[in-house]
Amino acid sequence: MSVEESFEVETQGQETRQANLPSRNPKPSGIGKVLIGLAVLLLAAAAVVFRGISTRVRAAAEVKADTNDLAVPSVSLATPKRGAPQQEIVLPGNVQAFIDAPIYARTNGYLKKWYVDIGGRVKQGELLAEIDTPEVDQQLQQARAELATARANYDLAQITAARYQNLLKSDSVAKQDVDNAVGDAQAKKAMVDSATDNVKRLEQLQDFEKVYAPFDGVLTARKTDIGQLINSGSSGGNNELFHVAAINTLRVYVNVPQADSPAAVPGVQAYLTMPQFPGKRFPGNLVRTSDAIDQASRTLLVEVDVANPTGEIPPGAYAEVHLKLPTEATTMVIPVTSLIFRSEGLRVGVVRNGKAVLIPITLGRDFGTEVEVVSGLDASEKVITNPPDSLVDGEAVRAADPDAGQWGAQ
Repeated sequence: MSVEESFEVETQGQETRQANLPSRNPKPSGIGKVLIGLAVLLLAAAAVVFRGISTRVRAAAEVKADTNDLAVPSVSLATPKRGAPQQEIVLPGNVQAFIDAPIYARTNGYLKKWYVDIGGRVKQGELLAEIDTPEVDQQLQQARAELATARANYDLAQITAARYQNLLKSDSVAKQDVDNAVGDAQAKKAMVDSATDNVKRLEQLQDFEKVYAPFDGVLTARKTDIGQLINSGSSGGNNELFHVAAINTLRVYVNVPQADSPAAVPGVQAYLTMPQFPGKRFPGNLVRTSDAIDQASRTLLVEVDVANPTGEIPPGAYAEVHLKLPTEATTMVIPVTSLIFRSEGLRVGVVRNGKAVLIPITLGRDFGTEVEVVSGLDASEKVITNPPDSLVDGEAVRAADPDAGQWGAQ
């Protein structure tokens, strides 16, 4: 046997022995496959459950964080504005003419003629009307006749007294006769004086037939007409003839509250605004006060004089009087929305170290959208302009607007 043949026989023998040996990686049976599948399913389910629990935990943490974040109220902040050293108060006022007078007749008669109607401008001494007084005219004529009689009697008495005095020098008459003549002359002199005064009185009544303007002004009323019966005086239900008002300068009376009365002194500047003249100001000055507080209203009556050369402002009108009163107190102005009304009193919220602090304040004037704080608030504070109703002292807050404080700069 050759060498090749011996090697081939040996090789076949080894292959036969290897084929007869048991396998090291036997194929799994049916039960093994099932167990393997179950294990894989359990591992997949565990992974899904773990992932779900992790997601829920993370979502719960996010909800908790959002809830805690929303629990902190968001507020807007503003810096208070300093009040002006010269405060301005606005008060209602009644505009009146500087001089206002009704014109009555001082004699009896009938209106003969009038010369000026309502709205007419008149000068002092200008004729307004004439009254026909026939009775006064007749009385004056009679009085003048009586005066002439009294003078004639007086002249005769003087002559008689002079004659008796001359006869007395020669003892031609008795002393008693002389005294009687002198006394009669003196009595006649008194009668002349009385008659003269009566004539003057009637002449003055006759002068009252003409009605004149007592001062420069405007005729605001005419309450008579031609032919109307005129009675003298203002009593007994007699009506006035005319009404004259001096309107070149107007008086405006204002009731200043007691709190502002110390600053309301003569010389304070003021101006008027009226609804019929929107945007227009009429300057004036406080000229006098009553120096007394009215017990009913607790106000001080002051007078503001306003120049009215063109007559643009009518007397009797309503006006708002703006008084510029000096003040020494430092005040703050805040939005009216920042006020907090509590049972313990008025409060305003400020932020200190991220927490709300409610401080008591005292209000001054109300400007509508803004209010004045006279005490309790410092200029360095940041006030909460929109405090929630549930805000409590010491509660954590956060500023909603990074530009907080812009209101105070306006």
